[in-house]
Amino acid sequence: MPRRKAAIKREVLPDPLYGSDRLAKFINVIMRRGKKSLAENIVYDALNEVNKRLKKDRSHSKKDEGSDSENGGRHVTSSVKTKNVSNKEGLEVLDKALNNVRPTVEVKSRRVGGATYQVPIEVAMDRGIALAMRWVIKAAKDRSEKTMVLRLAAEILDAHEGRGTAVKIRDDMHRMAKANQAFAHYRW
Repeated sequence: MPRRKAAIKREVLPDPLYGSDRLAKFINVIMRRGKKSLAENIVYDALNEVNKRLKKDRSHSKKDEGSDSENGGRHVTSSVKTKNVSNKEGLEVLDKALNNVRPTVEVKSRRVGGATYQVPIEVAMDRGIALAMRWVIKAAKDRSEKTMVLRLAAEILDAHEGRGTAVKIRDDMHRMAKANQAFAHYRW
């Protein structure tokens, strides 16, 4: 417990391109040494790369569907037209990726009677999203692609599909909380 009053939450202005508060927070987490325009360029380029990869995957899947469906020796094309991928779709992919990585429980150290226990506690929504952002960025930095834009785009796509390093970090945290469930009565 803080001895003084609790810190007030600062409102983050929405980002200029998409108008999203969560994306503005993500840009601020990416930012280093106050270089916000560089962080914005990295995030926006990564979202554009995500859009390109999704569009390419959809076009490949449409070709596969068209070649598999045959009717009496004639080639029949799919009646569903490919949807034009808008810029908002990259933002939706990022939101889904962050929700996939967001933890629901975590462990905190509690000292009781000379012993330290790892006590599982539930994670608030704001803290969960902040942890997810940090984990996605850390996992992107550890990847082997050439630029940060490509690393971040690949990690966002992996997290969107429920795989990747950031999702593994979340699973490890959940596993740790499950293992220490016996100490849940020390929560206060």
